Formats: sequence, structure tokens, C-alpha cells
Amino acid sequence: MRQTLTFGEKFGYSLGDLAANFIFQAMLALQLDFYTHTFGLTAAQAGTLFLVVGLGVACLNPVMGMIADRTNTRWGKFRPWLLWTALPFGIIGVLTFTTPNISPAAKVIYAWTTYILLRVIYTVNNVPYASITAVMTSDPDERTSISSYRQIAANSAGFIIASLAIPMVRFFGHGDDARGYQLTMGLLSALSAIFFVIAFFCTKERIQPDPQQKSSLTQDLSDLFQNRPWIVLFLATLFYFAAIVVRGNVMLPYFRFVANNVDLFAWFNGFGLASLLLGVALSTTVAMRVGKRPLFIASMVLSGIFTMTLFFIPPQATAVIITTEVLRQFAFGLSGPIIWAMMGDVADYGEWKTGRRASGTVTSAVVFALWAGLALGGAIAGWLFSFYGFVSEAQVQTAHAQSGILLTASIYAGLAFFASGICMFFYPVSRDVSRKIADELEARRVKHSA
Repeated sequence: MRQTLTFGEKFGYSLGDLAANFIFQAMLALQLDFYTHTFGLTAAQAGTLFLVVGLGVACLNPVMGMIADRTNTRWGKFRPWLLWTALPFGIIGVLTFTTPNISPAAKVIYAWTTYILLRVIYTVNNVPYASITAVMTSDPDERTSISSYRQIAANSAGFIIASLAIPMVRFFGHGDDARGYQLTMGLLSALSAIFFVIAFFCTKERIQPDPQQKSSLTQDLSDLFQNRPWIVLFLATLFYFAAIVVRGNVMLPYFRFVANNVDLFAWFNGFGLASLLLGVALSTTVAMRVGKRPLFIASMVLSGIFTMTLFFIPPQATAVIITTEVLRQFAFGLSGPIIWAMMGDVADYGEWKTGRRASGTVTSAVVFALWAGLALGGAIAGWLFSFYGFVSEAQVQTAHAQSGILLTASIYAGLAFFASGICMFFYPVSRDVSRKIADELEARRVKHSA
């Protein structure tokens, strides 16, 4: 039985992704450049910060999932966390992109403190938010549709960050990038807090565990590691987000130091992200025809090919670079909703096999891979810059450093996309199996409620 949700609920829920991605996309596209070009950290310091904090806080994700699974309020298990974290999320978002007038040693401490707080509040907010997808409906196709709304919202935030953030920094800063970043991220962080509250009021949790279900933390973890679809999704997500952050963090330095035209960064992202939104919008329709797994694999292969193509394009060939990015982003956009929709399917698979449902634990464990991938990708980008002799204070980079920037943006990022696609070859839940699981679980729930 299909459980069709209204446009209003899907749209309202997607505003939470718009809110989160004002910060998330800034971390992907701007934070390395902000830390090295404006704040004053070296590339190695920034890379180490991303890795240590990223991996450390990533471990909080499964803990937060278990906490959310055991939260019981009149609003549900996951929704109230959107309300509780909205204001802290907004405050910490702007503090992280603030450059205080203090000594270099104190700046390092400030960067570590604010980045840790940002990653913690993001986890406490985002794990429950992502888990809501699995409990809004039991219909696999509706979950893909919900995830498409989420991805359109998320990538709209990416469009704003990539196309408008640097012009906003310049407009608000009047030559002072530190103040420009603070005011730009202050505005976006305030909007984030508002959108989280709207998402809270617009959504409803419909899928509840069997009231007779008994489980422990140990049992939840045991079920998780016996869930083959989760293991595959975990590895695919790890490489997926490592690829995103390696590619995302290096493109601004590419245009600044290789193409020697930082103004093209906004045009490059504007056209690319418009194409990505088209890919996301078509994802649900294509997935319903060919299945999530084949679509994800094709998306990763094409994304890897188009990413690597940048290595062979002269930096002055602006039209070719932008055209290739449009193709890459369209192919990549087709995969956007798939991972998030699969989280619900993986939770269903675990319940189908064991009779126990732990949506928050499953989701948080995949989100752990997301953040581990981001930490790994951020560290790799920072360390590769350092290895190739990138100097953060320099106005011009050496030929060796420029070569490292280009290789990171093309070959290394492309390999990570390929790795994600290879992992998905081992994902065992086809479209037919997913529908079978959903129907059998629905029958069980009807029986339990009778």
C-alpha cells in the first residue's frame, strides 16, 4: 500500500536540508580557503584539524542515533531535536567563520574549539533529521521522492554558497574578508535556525517500532554489523563524501592559482549546480525505472570520468571547463537522493531480518561514514596541498604546487568517485526486493496493531 505524502510535508521537511547545507556546503567549498587565506592557518594545520576533529566527532554519530532511537516525546523520537538544536546551530555557525583579533596561537585554539562545537551541534541536529525520512512513510518510492526534495534543497544551498558566498563576502566586507565572512555566515546561520523550526512543524513520524520490541545497545550494534546492505552503503558513503570534499575544497584554489581568475569560480559553480539540480529532479523518475543501485553506479562512473577530464583541459579554456562541469554535476545529481533513500531501505532490511527496528542507529552509522569521508577528504586535500608545496600566504604558487592543485581536483577526486561506485556493486537490495520487504513489514505492523 502506497503512503503518499503531501507536497507541503515534503517541502517543509526539505527546508531542514536547506538549513543544514548552508553550513555543510560552506565547509565543503569555503572552509579550507577561509582557514588558509583569511583566518591564518597553514594548509597542514587545516588538514590536521579536519581529520582529527572529523574522525573524533564522527564517532558521536552512532551514539546520537541510539539516543534518538530511545527518545520518546509527544512529538516523536526525531523531530524534537530539530527544535532543540535550531538556535545553538545558528550561533555556532557564525562563530566558526569569525576571525578574532588574537595571537596566532590563540587563533589555533579558537579554530579547534569552534570547529569541534560546530561538528557536535551538526551531528546532534542532523542524525535525527536524516532519520525522519525512514519514519515518514514505509513506501520505498515515496522515500526516494522525499530524498529528491531534500537534495534539491541541499543543492540549492550549495548553489547559494558556491555562486553567491564570495560575492557576499566582498559586498559585506568592503575589502575586509574576515568581516565579510562573519556577516555572510551570520545571515545564513540565522536563516538556518528559522528553517529548522519550520521543518519541525511540517513533518510527522508515522512508522514506529513494534511496541513489544526489546533491544539493547549491544543488540543494535550486532544487528548493524550483520546487515550486509548497511556495510555496503557505509563504504560507498565513505568514498562518496571523501570525493565531494576533495573536489569541493580544491576548486576555489584552482581558480585562484591555476586559472588565475577567481571570479570564474561563481560562474563555474552556478552553471554546474543548476545542472546538478536538474539531475536531482530527474533522479526519482529514473530510479523508479532502473532501480537505485544501477543508477548510483552509473552516476559514480560518469562523475569520475568527467572529474578526471579536468586534468586534460587547459586552465584558460573556460567554456570547456564549465561545459564539463555541467555534465559532471548532472551525472552526480542523479545519485543525490539515492543514499538518503537507501538509509530507510537498509533500516527496513534490518527489521525484516531481525524483527527489530533501529532507524536512528542505522541512519547515524551511515552518517558516521559521511563525516568520516568528509574528514578523510578534507585531510587529504590539506595534506596534498602541503606535499606539493602550497604556501597559504603566497599570492602566486609554484608550478609544482599548481600541479598538485590540478591533480587533486581531477585525478585524485575522480578515483574516489570510482571507488564509491565499485562498492555499490555488492549492494543486495534490488527494487523488487525492496518492495517485497516494505509489503511484508506493512503486513506485520497491521498485525501488531490489530
